[in-house]
Amino acid sequence: MITFGRTDNSVLGRWWWTVDRWLLSAIIMLMAAGVLFAMAASPPKAIGLGLPAFHFVLRQLYFIPIALALLVGFSLLTPVMTRRVAILLFGVFYLCTLSTLVLAPEIKGSQRWLFLGGMAVQPSEFLKPMFIVTSAWMFAQSKRNEDFPGSAIAVLLCCVVMGTLLLQPDFGQAILMFTVWGAQFFLAGLPLFMIGVLAIAGVAAVIGAYLLLPHVASRIDRFLDPASGDTYQVSTAMDAFTAGGFLGRGPGEGVVKRILPDAHTDFIFAVIGEEFGLIACLIIVMVFAFVVLRGFLKVMREEDPFLFLASAGLIVLFGMQAIINISVNIQLMPAKGMTLPFVSYGGSSLLSMAMTMGMLLCFTRRNHFGTGGRLSI
Repeated sequence: MITFGRTDNSVLGRWWWTVDRWLLSAIIMLMAAGVLFAMAASPPKAIGLGLPAFHFVLRQLYFIPIALALLVGFSLLTPVMTRRVAILLFGVFYLCTLSTLVLAPEIKGSQRWLFLGGMAVQPSEFLKPMFIVTSAWMFAQSKRNEDFPGSAIAVLLCCVVMGTLLLQPDFGQAILMFTVWGAQFFLAGLPLFMIGVLAIAGVAAVIGAYLLLPHVASRIDRFLDPASGDTYQVSTAMDAFTAGGFLGRGPGEGVVKRILPDAHTDFIFAVIGEEFGLIACLIIVMVFAFVVLRGFLKVMREEDPFLFLASAGLIVLFGMQAIINISVNIQLMPAKGMTLPFVSYGGSSLLSMAMTMGMLLCFTRRNHFGTGGRLSI
């Protein structure tokens, strides 16, 4: 085991004694759990596609070192460097997301994936954390200088990003990002009347999606009235939880997972319930809750407005995505393709979440490299 003395003044030595090792450990635990659960959930899907049984497991293992490198790499940066990289990548990933409207093939009624070198990449996954950090910077600048139109720029960026996602269409990602952005706006001290404006905008967006997007209307209708349409996916997920009971059938012994669509991605939580039982599901939920609560505990001590808003936004993103995935699995929300952070199979999701939590680890380190809690341009 590699250890660093408190007097070690190397980059890694300073990193080790300033990074939140509890958060880091919980994140690595989720990554390891993702590999384990991929071994349980993915073989039936791989065999059904004519691939080797552990095809998806091996691909997940391929992405794990890259994810760890991104996680540690971002956490090694200074907050100023991280912010600059995030703003630059926001521009890059927004252009990539915009290009899907022209270059991406239509899959299940939407254009979300770019195929690069034989690999499928979902740019909007990477756009999320970069958008959050960029918005936090605009809100922070507005608080520091009342003459700077930071809040107006953040609103404009939000409209542009939401519009692009709705054109794909990816209503779920749009709702998630708007919710996180709204939380940042609230924490930045928005006027009370703006809370009403955001609430009305959110309701209008849901109503508009229901009226204009048939697949959204179908999912909401089936959620409110299961008899109105096909509920095979969510009903099968509930069957998996029922079959698993408290302790589960045992690793590899699941039966329902063989007929559950997207068992290794959006519905991996149901597979955990079937093979490892309710106890394992509760442990996973507790790890997610620990990361969120630990993150907020660190954030509440932060005085710098940018670090506070950026960290809070990244935590809300992580927590909300987990809540949405789990809620869909247990029929508390309409079906939506949203991965469980670090646990679901998927390279884009894994790498983007590694970037997200790497930035959070950077922003919550115990010192800010001599910035005195204030960030320069």
